[in-house]
Amino acid sequence: MKKLNHYLVYASLITLSANGQVNATPTSTIQNINVMNTDKLTNPIVKKAIDAFQAGDKKAWFALFTDDAELFDDGNKINFNNFSEEALGHEHFTSIDKVENNSLNIYGKFHSDKWGNFKTYFKFTLNAEGKISRLEIGQASY
Repeated sequence: MKKLNHYLVYASLITLSANGQVNATPTSTIQNINVMNTDKLTNPIVKKAIDAFQAGDKKAWFALFTDDAELFDDGNKINFNNFSEEALGHEHFTSIDKVENNSLNIYGKFHSDKWGNFKTYFKFTLNAEGKISRLEIGQASY
């Protein structure tokens, strides 16, 4: 019986050791999941907005928009604040494939925890003070 206990302990240690190795994810990998190169975004406000969106940084995201910012999803007006609260940290671009209109229109592959993966567009409108007053989003076909 004593020999059997030693084998059970030994087997348990091997299993725990193997599980620890398989499940170990480097911290740098976890922190960089939504990091994406945004260098092709030449408009500094849009670049900051996309960087904040990717990072799920609500404070930085909201600071770039006017207090009465409008949001349209596939042409339908929706509540900007509600969308932002729900999307940030749960949605992100996986690639930026096309940039147009002085970097105000962005097209790319997108991931949403709720809706899955698809192509999308973000079209920004800036006011005279350089704040984002309107954002149009939707599914893209390019």
